[in-house]
Amino acid sequence: MHWLFSPPSIDDLIRLLKAWRLWSVGALVGALIGAGIYYLAPPPYRAHAIVLVDFNLEQAWPKETDRQQFYYLERETRKLEEIARSDAVMESIVETNGDITTQELRSGKLSLSQPAEGGWHFYVDDENPERAAALASRWSQVFVEQVHLQVGAAEGLNSFIEATQTQAAQSPRDRRISLSTYLFVGAVAFLAIASFLVLFFSPKPE
Repeated sequence: MHWLFSPPSIDDLIRLLKAWRLWSVGALVGALIGAGIYYLAPPPYRAHAIVLVDFNLEQAWPKETDRQQFYYLERETRKLEEIARSDAVMESIVETNGDITTQELRSGKLSLSQPAEGGWHFYVDDENPERAAALASRWSQVFVEQVHLQVGAAEGLNSFIEATQTQAAQSPRDRRISLSTYLFVGAVAFLAIASFLVLFFSPKPE
């Protein structure tokens, strides 16, 4: 079995180059299979809304050290993430969009991407582009409402935190993963398979 881990020889490289027909056919077949998968089981549409979160560090910690500011950002960011995925927020989305359940929302349909301070991106994946946009807009809107309710409250958020919805979600025209990605992955996968076949299963010259 040591030959599996030995470095390729010049002969191996020559065999690969001579098998250019197999490479071409493999890339074409792989791309066609990728396109078939895309159309038979297309990825969902992805919509996203943006909320601007401002921690106002200069006012919240005017005389404190960088280390204390870091822990402040980490603590408050964790609280904000918990709010974004809280039962209150999920239930409010369900009440507005009655054709979905809390379990569906928590099953990977929603995703959140954000820095410690700045634009928070609320992503929603759905087979229906209009519903994806409606859910993303509602999710970000309810998040802002909950932040306003909890700012300055006991055991809530710091009173200097501000959240503003800066971009409502638009109905997406493209799916989350493009057709070109499926074509590329399919072609690369079959090129790898073709290389494996040439190196390990094709007869070696005497």
